[in-house]
Amino acid sequence: MRTIEWRDGEVVTIDQTRLPEEEVWIRLRTCNDVASAIKDMKVRGAPLIGAAAAYGLALTAYHSNAKDKNSLLSELDEAAERLRSTRPTAVNLFWAIERILEKARRATGEVEDLRRTVIEEAERIAEEDVESNRRIGENGADLIEDGDVILTHCNAGSLATVEYGTALAVVRAAHLEGKRISVIADETRPKLQGARLTAYELIRDGIPVTLITDSMVGYVMSKGMVDKVIVGADRIVQDAVINKIGTYTVAVLAHEHNILRGCSNINI
Repeated sequence: MRTIEWRDGEVVTIDQTRLPEEEVWIRLRTCNDVASAIKDMKVRGAPLIGAAAAYGLALTAYHSNAKDKNSLLSELDEAAERLRSTRPTAVNLFWAIERILEKARRATGEVEDLRRTVIEEAERIAEEDVESNRRIGENGADLIEDGDVILTHCNAGSLATVEYGTALAVVRAAHLEGKRISVIADETRPKLQGARLTAYELIRDGIPVTLITDSMVGYVMSKGMVDKVIVGADRIVQDAVINKIGTYTVAVLAHEHNILRGCSNINI
């Protein structure tokens, strides 16, 4: 699923607050539209937020009436501040904004050249996300064996990215390779990303999935019903993985039940 797309001065994306009951696509025409969509969690997931922020600046450039480069740069700076205020902890958002602004400041030529530079860089950010996610899936699929049952926490699939997914890309790639796998998705409170989004994605892709409550994770592991655990990561540092609340509990339970022991030296 392509989650977000640039279409001649509009950004089209799926409203994730309406899932799974309705699949509603919304058209964002201004940077303020993008900012509101991020703040209201219509757009969510670290990579997707970054791409959306880049497109927010692209919309600013596309619809600007600026007659010179300095005026357009000023408008971009103002739009960037609006986007930064939406999710102060979203690292991808700040990264994408700074990448666009740096490219814009270094652009040569007239105002139309600057406008085109911003739009092209936003498109590039989106396409790079798709490619890197596909590589994550291809490399990570080597960890998955035929017949595995995989437990997931939160949502790190297409809906969290531009198209393919990060952690869930591993499941998707293994399925496409013909491995007979299935997924146990926990609900992931308080926003229910597992129940509303991960289960929806997997059903849409024809991958067998069973939805459980968060409090059932220890039980299904104790019964030998889980072979692997895959979770996303909002950020990875030298001594920690930062992710959705509840990830620590899942990790402790997986360790206690010897799930994935022996694979720690494999890099994805």
